[in-house]
Amino acid sequence: MKKQKIIIYQVLIRLFGIQQNNFIPWGTLEENGVGKMSDFTHEALQAIKDLGITHIWYTGILHHAVIRDYSVYGISHDHPTVVKGRAGSPYAVKDYYSVDPDLAIDPANRMEEFEQLVGRTHQAGLKVIIDIVPNHVARHYHSIGKPAGTEDFGFSDDTNVEYQRDNNFYYVPGKSFELPEWKNGYQPLGGRSWPVDLENYVENPAKWTGNDCRLHQPGFYDWYETVKLNYGVKPDGSHDFVGLPDNFYVEDAETHYSFWQQEEVPDTWKKMKEIALFWLGKGVDGFRFDMAEMVPIPFWSYLNSSIKHYYPNTLLIAEVYQPQRYEDFIFRAKMDLLYDKVDLYDTLRNIINGKANCHDIFPVTDRLYGLADHLLHFMENHDEDRIAGPAFAGEATSAVPAMVVSACLDKGAVMVYFGQECGEKADESAGFGGSGKTSIFDYIRVSKLQQWINGGRFDGGQLDQSTIKLRDFYQKLLNFCLESDALKGAFYDLHRHNAGLSSWVRWDKLYVFARYTDQDKILIISNFDREKNLDFRLSVYFDLINRWQLKPGRYLLTDQLDDKITFTLVVEDNHSFVDVFVEKSKALILKVMSGGI
Repeated sequence: MKKQKIIIYQVLIRLFGIQQNNFIPWGTLEENGVGKMSDFTHEALQAIKDLGITHIWYTGILHHAVIRDYSVYGISHDHPTVVKGRAGSPYAVKDYYSVDPDLAIDPANRMEEFEQLVGRTHQAGLKVIIDIVPNHVARHYHSIGKPAGTEDFGFSDDTNVEYQRDNNFYYVPGKSFELPEWKNGYQPLGGRSWPVDLENYVENPAKWTGNDCRLHQPGFYDWYETVKLNYGVKPDGSHDFVGLPDNFYVEDAETHYSFWQQEEVPDTWKKMKEIALFWLGKGVDGFRFDMAEMVPIPFWSYLNSSIKHYYPNTLLIAEVYQPQRYEDFIFRAKMDLLYDKVDLYDTLRNIINGKANCHDIFPVTDRLYGLADHLLHFMENHDEDRIAGPAFAGEATSAVPAMVVSACLDKGAVMVYFGQECGEKADESAGFGGSGKTSIFDYIRVSKLQQWINGGRFDGGQLDQSTIKLRDFYQKLLNFCLESDALKGAFYDLHRHNAGLSSWVRWDKLYVFARYTDQDKILIISNFDREKNLDFRLSVYFDLINRWQLKPGRYLLTDQLDDKITFTLVVEDNHSFVDVFVEKSKALILKVMSGGI
């Protein structure tokens, strides 16, 4: 049985449920509001599932550094000078064994509320993904949720040396940490005061910063709110652990697991394994591993083979940006999915913005199609600009043809970022985050999503007609991806063949390919031209007709995004074609209907 396509919905919990209309830059939780885990009601989850989603990536679950007084719950204060934004970065984890207290109705019961969220999500037929951030932790890491007998990161470190294999951090001996020199008029909390009276932040000796900065005073653009974890990589780049045997490129996860049972590994490896198993024990179905490239491949073999040994169905996603390392992450690191940012996302974005053309897509398919089962495609996520925002396309519909290509090009997974389906612009400057991205550092509304939520009715009652049409497009596309047999089958490029036949058609703005199985056959046509409709004759390569085993005749083609749109595929003895009309910034998914006409 061919597996169902994975479709992920990434959502920042603390922003999903915000319904306040007022907004204050650098606003507090009380001023701007905050979303809660309880906002994901049965109705909300059903609406997300109905969009065509299989997995929810709940971003920001782990307790990270925050600017709020939670001392009554035994939580130590985080210093504003080493926290980015008012709400703090979800990627500066303070307690790996606890949930962000902002997200709970009752912070004292935040883990129980998370377990209830997992239960509701599973009841809705959805799977749960959370982040694991292996490369770094918050500057002031302190776990109060850890199981008995578990040591904090750094607890037993020898802080007198820069490096020791079983230290969890790297140090700058003899130097105290100094804050960056603030730039562009920046002030912590935007210059607003915090009512808790704190002394200056002290870290002695200084630790290396998360982005591998080894200075006791990182720069403003460094990840100064985080510290780098030590995985047994010496400062000179050599390793303090055994490497994987060469033949492990083809060995399965269980063989990797058996190998590591005989080897001693650095302490940080062991701690991260226990953290992953802890969350899987809470019902989590998968992890998105932040900046996976910044820790060594043998560690991933150790961690992921352990995960698969105990929880074989866990979905493991790596944030990677080096396509030349994809095979290592798939076959040696045992990842299930890899970010396809540098190749497909960057290419599609550049086509939309006029910096590339459709001829640039097929080199991507040539390079990566053999790895397609392991790729995660997207047009938005928390690191990228909103499509409708000022730094990208400026309007959400411009990405419709790209979204169809992204979702249908191969067997890989696809991801939608919350609010993308409603054309969120993220055009408000939140505080630490600028406009064009939905800030991950602040309490900020997601206006278009608010309109869809419509006071908890989740019916889009406040959306205008153009946005309703956009969301309807996403729902039809994603549900088609779930149901289509053709998308589980082969790919066939029709772009190069047609571009060489007709110079008068703007093939730099048009991309065409086919997907098929014996039972299901589709043609996909995307018009990236933002100004012109395209009316042209598409030649269907006769090799494809033979693969489809179509006899001479006429075949009805029905658009799977709008069943009112139909065309005719003409198959003759020596030529096959479709006369096609496709509107600007639109796409067609044309299914070959059974039988001739």
